Amino acid sequence: MRTDMSGFGDLFIVDDDVAVREGLSIVFEQAGYRVAAFADATALLGALQQRHPDAILLDVCLPGDSGVEVLRQIALRRFEGPVVTMSGQADIPMAVAVIRAGAVDLVEKPIDAASILRNVGQAIAGHARRAAERADPVSALGPGGASLLTPRERDVLQELVRGASNKEAGRSLGISPRTIEVHRARIMEKLGARNAADLVRVIYDERRHDAR
Repeated sequence: MRTDMSGFGDLFIVDDDVAVREGLSIVFEQAGYRVAAFADATALLGALQQRHPDAILLDVCLPGDSGVEVLRQIALRRFEGPVVTMSGQADIPMAVAVIRAGAVDLVEKPIDAASILRNVGQAIAGHARRAAERADPVSALGPGGASLLTPRERDVLQELVRGASNKEAGRSLGISPRTIEVHRARIMEKLGARNAADLVRVIYDERRHDAR
């Protein structure tokens, strides 16, 4: 998956209006995306059994199941990428419903080509960034925060953020649980965290700051 916003990713587009579907397909293909377009949720869900794209652009008002139900079905197929929804009847209650169901955004129709390219590109880039941060939580601290930690403390932080106990972290790193405890205390002191939960909060706060 690419981490920039210039396209060249796999995109599924779902809209029952053939003109909208074809128009969006042209916009994204010209931007470099590989597009597969579907007229209904059944076709989309069938395709997700074969492969997962980098993102899905989904019309909320499809025939049959509601947009919220389609989002739930997408989640059941373990699709972890971003879903950007769109509707000609977008309002605040609808936005709340689709975001709660797992969408990253709700775009109001009629759709501006430049805006939808930007929305989908940002959704893909944001997803890739969060995946990289989960793999390396130290990077979320930025150069300043990471520089406070020794290499071993960074290793310990990796283990703690993924939820490992002192015993599990010690086994993974080949050191005693007591040594893990000492490292954890030093990490929390350096990062200004009161406990393990606060440590995770510090990291997520840094992520939100970087996202701005």
